[in-house]
Amino acid sequence: MTSSSDRTVHLAVYDTFADWETGYTTAHLAQNGYTVRTVGLSREPVTTMGGLRVRPDLSLDELRAQDSALLILTGAAEWDSGDALAPFARAARGFLDAGVPVAAICGATAGLAREGLLDGRAHTSAVSFYLAATGYAGGARYVDADAVTDGGADGAGRLITAGPTEPVAFAREVFALLGVYDAEKLDAWYRLFHDSDASAYEVLQGA
Repeated sequence: MTSSSDRTVHLAVYDTFADWETGYTTAHLAQNGYTVRTVGLSREPVTTMGGLRVRPDLSLDELRAQDSALLILTGAAEWDSGDALAPFARAARGFLDAGVPVAAICGATAGLAREGLLDGRAHTSAVSFYLAATGYAGGARYVDADAVTDGGADGAGRLITAGPTEPVAFAREVFALLGVYDAEKLDAWYRLFHDSDASAYEVLQGA
């Protein structure tokens, strides 16, 4: 039996969050039966890097890993300008410890690095030296790739990471992890939105 938590994805929102980085992910999850709920430090509105005002559905202290299929963390200027977003990295730790996956893109990867969550997991980011500047101990596990999914171990949740220029690859990894599309349609989706391969559209439509 499918529970509501299996179809609920939580998107962290905070001032300066990079709204374009998860547009593909959230739009296509919503089109495929998932509920996307936004979570902020509080329920007060935040302003994205694109100037959009977002009122979070819930505050971080209301978020529970058992109510979610995935926590998504986007980039934001605030990841690199202090510790204001550190509570989201701690929330990611709680998710992973509970066996619930986390997906982080752009500056959020640095937040996870500072939290120690990348030290023992395969991961990527913008460039290796961006994460090295955090002083983390996971440099040997850095992978030079568009996006990386670490399978987790000993009951830990899986972790997706991606660099700031890879919103399509990031979405592909999320869809693969959640089983949104089968392998053929996932490949077609990526070819359509990453490579502008119009022939892939027929595969997605089941032609």
